[in-house]
Amino acid sequence: MDEARARDVLAAAEVLPGAVPDARLLALGENAVFAAGDLVVKVGRDAELLERARRELDIAGWLAGAGVPAVRAAEPEPRLVQGHPVTVWHRLPEPVRPAEPSDLARLLRIVHALPAPSFALPPRELLGGVERWLRLAGDAIDPADAAYLRERRDGFAAAAAALTPRLAPGPIHGDALPRNVHVGPDGPVLVDLETFSADLREHDLVVMALSRDRYGLPARAYDSFTEAYGWDVREWEGCAVLRGARETASCAWVAQHAPSSPGALAEFRRRVASLRDGDATVRWYPF
Repeated sequence: MDEARARDVLAAAEVLPGAVPDARLLALGENAVFAAGDLVVKVGRDAELLERARRELDIAGWLAGAGVPAVRAAEPEPRLVQGHPVTVWHRLPEPVRPAEPSDLARLLRIVHALPAPSFALPPRELLGGVERWLRLAGDAIDPADAAYLRERRDGFAAAAAALTPRLAPGPIHGDALPRNVHVGPDGPVLVDLETFSADLREHDLVVMALSRDRYGLPARAYDSFTEAYGWDVREWEGCAVLRGARETASCAWVAQHAPSSPGALAEFRRRVASLRDGDATVRWYPF
C-alpha cells in the first residue's frame, strides 16, 4: 500500500474534519497514519489486519478504564473501507520533549501491575515473523544465513518455552522502546498498542538491555531505566535466551528489506556475522 492508495481509502472513510489532501502523513508501514485537526487515522495495509485493529481498540479501551496513560481511541470499532481496516484516534498534543528511558520504565511499571483484561491477549510471538521475513528476502541473502537463522529461531523458541520467569507473567507492551512513548504537556503516555500481549514481563525489559548492548544506548540512560523500573533484567538467568530470540528476529526483519536496499543487506550481513562470531559487542544500526 503506497501513500496514494492510503489517501484514497482515507477519503472513502469520510472521518477527517478537513480535506484529505491536507492530512499530514505521520508514518507509512503496515499502517498509513494520518493526522488532521484533533484526529489521527490509521489505514491498515489489508483486511488481514482487521482483527489486530479490533484488538488494539479493545486494548485502548481497557487501558483507559484502568487509568493508564495511553493513546485514546475516538471510535470504539474499526471500519473496513475498500478492504482496509481504518481506526480513528484522538490526536495527542505536540511533544514537549523527547521520551527518556526512565519515562518508559515508569509506564511499564503501571502496565506490569495490571491484571489480565476481560478479553484474550495473544502471547508475544517474537519469532513468529521470522519465516515470512526470510521468505521475502529470497535470493538477496545467502541461503546459509537463512538456514542459520531458522536454526537459531527453533533453538531459542524451545529455550524460551522452558524459562522460569522472575516476574509474574501478564500484560506487556511488547515493543517497549522510548519511541513508543509520547511526552505531552500532561506527561508521558504509551502509543502503538498493537503489540500488547500476555507473556513474560521480562520481554519488555530485555528490549532496553539489547538497546544498551547493540544499539548504542548510553550506560547511564540504561541505568536510569533500571532505577525507575526497580530491577535490571540482566540479573535474571533467562535474559540471554530472550535477548537471543530478539536478536534472531531483528536479523530476519532486516532481511526482508535486502532485495531493494543495499543498506539493509549490509546491515543484515553485519548482524548475522556478529551472531556467528558470538561477538556481543558489535554495534547494530536501526533500519
